[in-house]
Amino acid sequence: MTVKKICCIGAGYVGGPTMAVIAKQCPDIQVTVVDLNEARIAAWNDQDVNKIPVYEPGLSEVVSEARGRNLFFSTDVDKAIDDADMIFISVNTPTKTYGAGKGQAADLKWIELCARQIARVSKTDKIVVEKSTLPVRTASTLKDILQHTGNGVKFQILSNPEFLAEGTAVEDLLAPDRVLIGGDQNEEGKKAIEALVSVYARWVPRERILTTNVWSSELSKLTANAFLAQRVSSINSLSELCEHTEANINEVARAIGTDSRIGPKFLKASVGFGGSCFQKDILNLVYIARSYGLTEVADYWEQVIIMNDHQKKRFANKIIKTLYNTVNGKKIAFLGWAFKKDTNDTRESAAIYVADHLLYEQAQVAVYDPKVPAQQVYVDLDYLATRSSEENGKLVQIHNDPYEACKGAHAVAVLTEWDEFKHYDWKRIYDNMLKPAHIFDGRNILDRAQLESIGFKVCPIGS
Repeated sequence: MTVKKICCIGAGYVGGPTMAVIAKQCPDIQVTVVDLNEARIAAWNDQDVNKIPVYEPGLSEVVSEARGRNLFFSTDVDKAIDDADMIFISVNTPTKTYGAGKGQAADLKWIELCARQIARVSKTDKIVVEKSTLPVRTASTLKDILQHTGNGVKFQILSNPEFLAEGTAVEDLLAPDRVLIGGDQNEEGKKAIEALVSVYARWVPRERILTTNVWSSELSKLTANAFLAQRVSSINSLSELCEHTEANINEVARAIGTDSRIGPKFLKASVGFGGSCFQKDILNLVYIARSYGLTEVADYWEQVIIMNDHQKKRFANKIIKTLYNTVNGKKIAFLGWAFKKDTNDTRESAAIYVADHLLYEQAQVAVYDPKVPAQQVYVDLDYLATRSSEENGKLVQIHNDPYEACKGAHAVAVLTEWDEFKHYDWKRIYDNMLKPAHIFDGRNILDRAQLESIGFKVCPIGS
């Protein structure tokens, strides 16, 4: 089967960039990204490509090249489904906040609604591709819905998990370590797999395109993120030990990272990992293990989350303890709100939970982030429902200028590793802060010796 038209349901952090790159690399394939969120689609269609809703280095240029040629963004979901040969499902699969599996299992409501809409609209055979992060055996749910429509249309379900790192998503899509495609191992399934392989093979070397059965593909996605998150929690656990000894976590990380069996990646001590995938995928893994009665397996992976939560709380408590055991009425400037640099994504950002802990102690929090809009900060805090929106509005101020955010502050906390923070006029910031002026470097990106020579009291992670 030759794929001529692709539809992607979901115009978020995965669907938008992935489809933009496919459109760029395959100009003869019509790619339509659909979403019911009219404001989001309008933003993707904004004449100024710098205003598209997802910030990723290089993404605006990719969208600019392909949009209007063979890349389209629309709210007409039914038409895009009807026209497509291949349909990617890239909708949100948040952790359940209600019912059985609350706090661990993935909420598959949007996935099921997609499947029912595809079943209702389709008049010709389709290949349906799982792009969202999903628990193992979700493909069987999709298959169950799609194959019992009674309209004679045949569907093949593929799993094609994304392994993008936000901040380098375009780079990861253009030159991926691997592309993973899982599907049924019968003749029809293998034909569907080959159809998707042929799309990626337009720019990805064939040896980097891995094919498996559908279950292995789904589990591989969860496992990859679990292993990476485990490394972060492991180094963060040791950062606390370093703070109680004469060891320095940066030196420890460098020493073990040079071991070829370990390697240096994901050994950067920090205030904790965030993002939409790590926590959600591990909780999913925990839930699956528990559902099969694998208590020890579930407990093992759950400890990665427990350690991450501890690191965020520990960072907030360190600020409180250092500021003489009270932050009531004190201004704490946050540099960074996104969960990592080079993205405007704030999902599960450590900054949200550190702020919430300080706000519970009646601190005044001033936030500056170069890419996160003010409204998003309030949405993130309101979602926790720890206090009213009015209280969050009074206690949290958003600034468009980092120097204004830090002016009159008792302390500065670095929560995101934006490169620009390293190059600020820190003497100017120091002169406008209350003394003693404290810096809590939650990402270990600042020059401690330089800051101390200015007069700052510096509290990095892990030393």
